[in-house]
Amino acid sequence: MKWQTRQQLKQLLCRLVEYASVSGSEAEVRLSEYIADQLHTLDYFQANRELVQLHPTGDGRYFVTALVKKEEQVRDTIVLVSHFDVVDVQDYGVWKELAFSPETLTQRFYEQKEQLPADVQADLQHDEWLFGRGVMDMKCGLALHMSLIEQACHGQFNGNLLLLTVPDEEVNSVGMRAAVPTLVEMAKKYDLAYQLVLNSEPMFTRYPGDQTNYIYTGSIGKVLPGFYCYGKETHVGEPLAGLNANLMVSQIMNELELNTDFCEVFGGEVSPPPTNLFQTDLKEDYSVQIPHRAVTLFNLFLQKKSLDNVTEALVGLAKRAADRIEKRYHEQAVRFAQLEQSTPKSISVNVWTFAELRQKSVEIAGEEKVAQLEKQVFIAGSKKDERERTIEFVDQLGILCKDFAPMIVLFYAPPYYPAVNSSDEPFIQRLVSSLQQYAKETYGVTLVQQHYFGGISDLSYVGLQQPLASLRVLTANMPMWNQGYTLPIEALAEFNVPVLNVGPVGRDAHQWTERLNVPFAFETVKDWLVYTLEAVFSK
Repeated sequence: MKWQTRQQLKQLLCRLVEYASVSGSEAEVRLSEYIADQLHTLDYFQANRELVQLHPTGDGRYFVTALVKKEEQVRDTIVLVSHFDVVDVQDYGVWKELAFSPETLTQRFYEQKEQLPADVQADLQHDEWLFGRGVMDMKCGLALHMSLIEQACHGQFNGNLLLLTVPDEEVNSVGMRAAVPTLVEMAKKYDLAYQLVLNSEPMFTRYPGDQTNYIYTGSIGKVLPGFYCYGKETHVGEPLAGLNANLMVSQIMNELELNTDFCEVFGGEVSPPPTNLFQTDLKEDYSVQIPHRAVTLFNLFLQKKSLDNVTEALVGLAKRAADRIEKRYHEQAVRFAQLEQSTPKSISVNVWTFAELRQKSVEIAGEEKVAQLEKQVFIAGSKKDERERTIEFVDQLGILCKDFAPMIVLFYAPPYYPAVNSSDEPFIQRLVSSLQQYAKETYGVTLVQQHYFGGISDLSYVGLQQPLASLRVLTANMPMWNQGYTLPIEALAEFNVPVLNVGPVGRDAHQWTERLNVPFAFETVKDWLVYTLEAVFSK
């Protein structure tokens, strides 16, 4: 047994972290190969090599599956989901070269505690912590799952285990979206009946200093709404002859940033308010022409709210922003006219959805021209990412429709994460209650159930809890839908399985102080996971 003791698991985790598997990197590919190679060293997979597979995602990357069949006639199966990609390490500053060397980095941090934030120093007074990119998010979860697979290989559980570990969770979830059809196929090929999809993302704090231990029965959803603003070009010497697009996106920022009207409350849990992820004007070079085209993108979390309601609220917000832009322009034009002794002008800002912009473009230039632009922008192999290509296409159509400017256009960019929640499943309710009781009696730990994992996860692609019709407003207003980005809708409808997330305690995901509580992860949580599997298989 090579991945069972605390020290063995720590060593495995360090080897996984040493692969600098930033999303989209060559190391991300090499790590998938390393994981498969390590699984193949187990005797069970030596005898059944075909049960460990590398599956292409279609973009040069791979996800890994490893199936342990209890016996041929046994159907009950638990899927263990994890991801092995990480975010970049620019935030590490002078520690950047050690970000993927967890043992060395941890030693340096313990030796130089005074250089660390106060809350980190406080943690270092208790327990054993391991630092490094990916130690908590989420290569620890992968290491724990490999440990469970090894136990299954030795006949530990009364059911089948299927390990699934994927790339690209941190960006577009290419890995999980590609994996869902494969899971459906494997269920048919090996006669599997999926009982649970178990993730082991780390516990996320809900507020600074939160010490609560959580168990999650769902995962929060998100969309990425964008607002394209086309003003009116003019020379800086005549600013009132045009409309600066940066003023327009700034007004939208004022309306939407941290706007709690978009928060949802479910079961006492409040989704975080929207926040901006990207904002820029679209001038390519410096000149004294004002920026008359600009764009902004926001992260917007979802729980139960429908996409129709979300879209309606966003259009309403854009209209309020347009009214305030018109009012501000008019006020300043009147004041300037009084100084200049001239007649002030007024403006009117149109608000459209992307679907409406596309229809206007077809009316102006024809379907063939619009389709040609789509092909040019969304051509396979483009080095621009999904957000950049989306913005480029909206901009191309905006230029076609410039005679209707000023205008604000709402659109959606990839990725889309559906909200998923198994809290109402009687099976999950019994399982959570049992695990909570076990954690309390055995470890003195209180586990608090959360309906939604707040860190965004690949559990979003387990099933499809919104009706298919609810996706129409998304697909109609996402320029890249079926142009390089999509969801496996049919497979999602078929892959309808309860979800649960049981993970370790960590701190500061996506920060240079990212760290993992080693004994809690590789002793306490490891035991919780074993208990969970045995409880599921025992019904």
